[in-house]
Amino acid sequence: MKKKIVSLLMIAAMAATMFAGCGGSNSEGSDAGSNGSAGKVLNIQCWNEEFRTRIEDHYPDYEKVSDTEGKIGDVTVNWIITPSDDNAYQNNLDRVLEAQESTDQDEKTDMFLIEADYAPKYIETDYVLPLSELGISDSDISEQYDYTQKVVTDTNGNLKGLSWQACPGVLFYNRDLATEVLGTDDPDAVQEAVKDWDTFVATAEQMAAKGYHMTSSVNDTYRVYSNNVTSKWVEDGKLNIDDNIMKWVEDSKKMVDAGQTATHELWSDDWNKGMMEDSPVFCYFGPAWLVNFSMHADEEGSVGYAGKWGACEGPQGFYWGGTWICAAAGTDNADLIKDIMLTMTTDKDVLKEIVEKDDDFANNKTLMDEMAETDYTSKVLGGQNPLPLYAKNVESLDLSNLSPYDQGCNEEFQNAMKNYFDGNATLDEALALFRKAVAEKYPDISVE
Repeated sequence: MKKKIVSLLMIAAMAATMFAGCGGSNSEGSDAGSNGSAGKVLNIQCWNEEFRTRIEDHYPDYEKVSDTEGKIGDVTVNWIITPSDDNAYQNNLDRVLEAQESTDQDEKTDMFLIEADYAPKYIETDYVLPLSELGISDSDISEQYDYTQKVVTDTNGNLKGLSWQACPGVLFYNRDLATEVLGTDDPDAVQEAVKDWDTFVATAEQMAAKGYHMTSSVNDTYRVYSNNVTSKWVEDGKLNIDDNIMKWVEDSKKMVDAGQTATHELWSDDWNKGMMEDSPVFCYFGPAWLVNFSMHADEEGSVGYAGKWGACEGPQGFYWGGTWICAAAGTDNADLIKDIMLTMTTDKDVLKEIVEKDDDFANNKTLMDEMAETDYTSKVLGGQNPLPLYAKNVESLDLSNLSPYDQGCNEEFQNAMKNYFDGNATLDEALALFRKAVAEKYPDISVE
């Protein structure tokens, strides 16, 4: 009987060896043929349209029927899209995977997508096929960035997902504001003004003196700080707050009190307003997908539409998000899933198309190093080639302090600190709120 999908708390004991291996499976499970490879329906679970559009645009054998259906040869492809709001996507995925054995074959989930924040919840179960059972070898994926594989490698060393993208982040800045305040929009010069957090905060004072906000929200910088911790959220069964997280609190409070940033949520209307040409916001932090999906590049009146964003490394390297393709145990389309995975994540021609058409950063070190030296440019970035920046920052990523508690602790910490930033609680009171929330979410760890 398959292990049920467990909470992040129940797999916390595995954190010591999390991401210890990378590459092919170490198990001796059944091969792909035991799952069947001749199904007539391919059911794909995802939370938005991104993967569907990638398949439509770049998978050679795909034929679009509608926004929710397609064909690959004689196989019908069903796109089952459940938005992530209120955890709906994970709740639905939990339900269908737990019912997989009793579900009719044509109704079973064959493929599903996951994000890094909750990857351990799924890859530590038997509901996800190791790639070795699909016949995918280490040599097939040898040019992918190491971190993209570590995210979806279970504690037994089984690799259980692949991604077509790597998501190293950079700092995107408004070229017009850079020119006005800093005297130049040259990426190297702007980098000097944001090269570390103390310099970043000092530059925020310059921006404020001209009536501008350094960032749209304190939450814009949080992931950069949290990606650069030197310890985990839980150490030896006890809640731990890393010094770099507290540095975020210190810097953010100073900037909020000085009117240099705000406290609204990412994706909110107020956050989005900062991406329009008449906004006072100097910069955002993000990976390539932020440019393509979230910066209103196709909307007249936006900074991106005018090609007036620039990019530089920023104070610290980081990554944000990413989408991984997983094969569901019990699928009868193992051969097709293997082909989709390899085509979309290892075929250099396909990956190059994705970079050129979608402004994405592909999960292939050789290709990205090559394209970093070409005349590739981004219209949104005013003709700049951002690939060298992404390629440099991806090499600095350190995932050694990832843990199954990250999503819950990061969310609760930001929620609690908003009270402090807004002046509704002291720092001690906000920390107490955070500890209380963690105790409720993870009752088996010590929060004192």
